[in-house]
Amino acid sequence: MTEATLQDDRTDSGRVLRLGGRWTVAHIGTIAPTLEALGDSNDPVTVDMSDVERIDTIGAWLVHKLIRDCDKATLANASDDAKRLIDQVGEADNTVQVRPDQGSVVVKRIEAIGKGVVGAIETLGTFLAFLGKTLVVLAQELVSRRRMRWNAVVSQMDVVGVNALGIVGLLSFLVGIVLAQQGAVQLRQFGAEVFVVNLIGRSTVRELGILLCAIMVAGRSGSAFAAQIGSMKLNEEIDAMRTIGMSPFDVLVIPRVIATSLMMVLLGFYGSMMAILGGGLFCWASLGMPPISFFQRLQEVVPLSDFWIGLVKAPVFGAIIAVTGCFQGMQVTGNAESVGQRTTAAVVQSIFLVIVLDAFFAVFFTALGFV
Repeated sequence: MTEATLQDDRTDSGRVLRLGGRWTVAHIGTIAPTLEALGDSNDPVTVDMSDVERIDTIGAWLVHKLIRDCDKATLANASDDAKRLIDQVGEADNTVQVRPDQGSVVVKRIEAIGKGVVGAIETLGTFLAFLGKTLVVLAQELVSRRRMRWNAVVSQMDVVGVNALGIVGLLSFLVGIVLAQQGAVQLRQFGAEVFVVNLIGRSTVRELGILLCAIMVAGRSGSAFAAQIGSMKLNEEIDAMRTIGMSPFDVLVIPRVIATSLMMVLLGFYGSMMAILGGGLFCWASLGMPPISFFQRLQEVVPLSDFWIGLVKAPVFGAIIAVTGCFQGMQVTGNAESVGQRTTAAVVQSIFLVIVLDAFFAVFFTALGFV
């Protein structure tokens, strides 16, 4: 017997389908249409494979499909190899879920941009509300002379300022050396190495010293504020403060804003001096300019207005860094992953706002005639 056969017997207990012959791809063609019709039966069906000589994957699939489509089908008298093959085919019988149409890539991109713009506007509005509330609470504490938490302010000044002296001084010193070296290389082409002092003095005192210090404080302290307040919010410590009548703004936000604003003035001045020191040492070692000549030239070319402009910008940068860090910390929700996301957002937004404000100050003071 070579061709596949199928005998349909009806008994009192249901239908018996007796399979015989070779259930392989070469001999199964005439049986397949008959099996399709049998799959619609609701009667109990017994599939008897006692007369099957050989079966391959195609035959196993047809038998598996028959048993699957009949609600009350059972397999009888199948060899171990046939059972194993039918089981393997059944394990691979997974319904393929067709992915829905994803639509146009251009439309998706435009939609993502739109959501990003809406999200940015909502975040800006929430941030401005938070900034306004911070200023109101700060004004109330100054005007009504409510008890300021000076212990918290001093503690934050130590964290933001004293502990940052090492990293701020080192990086500012190195930036001063790099600035002097690059300026000397370019000015040497025109025989104007003496103007390296102008470059170092005016750029560090007026712009780079304060800006680099603000960026370092944003990465160091702004992220710490967001992580600390975010962790407290996850642990429901902020809710506990409100329950016992303590304002999170009084306890957490205001001390950090005051401490960062005050310490940014000192750190900015310190960073500018370290950058000048680095540039002066390079000029002494590479250009042969004595330190006395360097500092005399520095006094001649750097107006006092540059010094005051740098000090005016410093507390503003410090306040915006502290407010941004506290704001992102207050936005933490859900789980610890949100803390990491908000901490990253605090650093990015702080640096962005600092650079935007620096550009605004540059245009503003230039318009006033401080060039």
